[in-house]
Amino acid sequence: MKVQIKDFDVQMEVKNNGIEFEVYDNAGHHRGDCFVTKTGLIWCEGRTRKANGVKVTWDEFISRMNS
Repeated sequence: MKVQIKDFDVQMEVKNNGIEFEVYDNAGHHRGDCFVTKTGLIWCEGRTRKANGVKVTWDEFISRMNS
C-alpha cells in the first residue's frame, strides 16, 4: 500500500478537520481516503465523500484493534 498525507490541517493537536490520508494499492489504484479527527476515524472508500464515509469512534477503533 502507498499512503500519503493529502491535507495536513493540524496544529499541536488534531482538530475537527483532522488529517486526510490518501491510500493507494501497490499498483497505484486509489483505494480511498482516511480522515483522522479528534473524535475518531472516517474511511471513505473510492470516491466517497467525507460526509458519507464510515465513521468509527476512538473507543470503537481501539476495541477492534485489541480484539
